[in-house]
Amino acid sequence: MDVLQLDVSGRPQAWISSREAAVLYASDALAWTLGQAFQVMRGGTQRATGLPSRIELHPIVAVRGAIPSRAWRQQPALTNHKLFVRDRGVCAYCGHRFHFDDLTREHIVPVSRGGLDGWMNCITACRACNGRKGNRLPEEARMTLMYLPYVPSLHEDMILRGRRIVADQMDFLLASVPRSSRLHG
Repeated sequence: MDVLQLDVSGRPQAWISSREAAVLYASDALAWTLGQAFQVMRGGTQRATGLPSRIELHPIVAVRGAIPSRAWRQQPALTNHKLFVRDRGVCAYCGHRFHFDDLTREHIVPVSRGGLDGWMNCITACRACNGRKGNRLPEEARMTLMYLPYVPSLHEDMILRGRRIVADQMDFLLASVPRSSRLHG
């Protein structure tokens, strides 16, 4: 299971492995932890105490140190998987739910007509609707969007990355996701 790494203020930074988390514990780099311990790692004997070393890993850890101001302002990277999860596998034109293999990244304003390949110009579409719309604007193809695109927040992006997320991690992330988000529902 991966560990959710936060900065000291509680902003998500990354998903890290249990091993990487153990290094943070051992180097005293953590400010605080959240959630029930899910794994115990055992090591050698501690020189100072003579006792066996033991680290209890928690699903959420906050790292000490300065917070780079630009780190939380940037938009999350757009991938097809994250787009399809954001849009819950629903075609924006016909409204039907599809398996991810049957979906495409649809540009509302086609790239060939100056549209950007970004969150606010991309929606999920089934192959049939994408082919029907072609290189036209939705109104030119007489197609209506069933929902509007949006840029996911940092907390939403951590969910969209498709990790196996345990309840403690999901509760933490969803607490900062707007109620209007498609991920609430």
